[in-house]
Amino acid sequence: MNKPLLAALSALAIAGLGATPAIAAPHAAEASTPHTAKTAQAAPAVKATVDFAGTVSLSNCSGSVIRFPGSADTDPALVLTNGHCLETGMPGAGQVITGQSSSRTFGLLNSAGTKVATLRANQVVYSTMTDTDVTIYRTTTTYAAIKSSYGISPLTVQDTHPVAGTAIKVVSGYWKRIYSCNVDGFVYRLKEGDWTFKDSVRYTSACDTIGGTSGSPVIDAGTGKVVAVNNTGNEDGQRCTVNNPCEVDAAGNVTVRQGINYAQETYNIPACFTTGNKLNLSASGCTLPKP
Repeated sequence: MNKPLLAALSALAIAGLGATPAIAAPHAAEASTPHTAKTAQAAPAVKATVDFAGTVSLSNCSGSVIRFPGSADTDPALVLTNGHCLETGMPGAGQVITGQSSSRTFGLLNSAGTKVATLRANQVVYSTMTDTDVTIYRTTTTYAAIKSSYGISPLTVQDTHPVAGTAIKVVSGYWKRIYSCNVDGFVYRLKEGDWTFKDSVRYTSACDTIGGTSGSPVIDAGTGKVVAVNNTGNEDGQRCTVNNPCEVDAAGNVTVRQGINYAQETYNIPACFTTGNKLNLSASGCTLPKP
C-alpha cells in the first residue's frame, strides 16, 4: 500500500531522494492547433486540463472531491480516498463499513495546489478493503457551496470500465505532485497480506507513486474523469505481503512486479448511489461488497 507519511519519508531517505521530488508543478493543458479548411492535417485530440483543483490532502493520505454522473449541485459533496486511509484503522478482510460517524477534515486544493479551505466530514458513507480499496466520506457542504465560495468543481467519476493504454495522471493532494503514465493492464486478483483486490489497474513504470499518495484520484488525461483510486505498489519484490502485492491470474499463477504500482477501479461506484448522493447497495447494477 502507498502508506502514509512515515513510510514515505523512510522510502525517500533510503532512496536518497530527500524532499525535493515530493513537490511538482501542476501539469498545464496541452494546446491543440485548430483544424482549418486550408490543411489536410487532422486536429489533435483534445486533452483535459488536469491539475490539483478538487483534490484534497488528508492527515495521512490523498483524496478528491467527487461527484457521479447523476449527482446534483445541491447534493452533499463526497470525498474519495482509500479504505486503508480510514481514520479508525484499516478494514479487515471481508469487512464493509457504512454510515459510520466522522468529523475528519480535508484540505481543499485549488489548481495550483494551494489549500483554500478545510472541508469536514460528518459520515463515512462507505469503506472497505474487500475486492477494492475505497473510503467515501460525506461532507457538511454541497458542491454548489464549494463552487460559489472557491470556484472549484468536483471531479466526475467515470461510470464505464477504464481502457488499457489510456494516458492517466495520478494527482496527490498530500504531496502536491502529479504522476503521468498509462494504464498498462488489469490484474485479475491482486493479493496483499490479508486483502485481495479484484480487476486492479496496473500502471506503466512512470507512475512511481510513494507513501502518502494513497487515495489519489487516477484521472483519464483525455476526459478529466476519475477512473480509479491509487492504492499500492510492490516495494521490495516480496511475494503477496503488505507493501508487496502480487498478481494472481485466473489459473492461480502468481507474478511479482517489483517497483510497479496499482490502483482500484471506480467505475462500479456510481451505480450504488441514488438521488441525493445516498448509498444504496441494493440498487440495480451495484456490485460493491455489502456488509
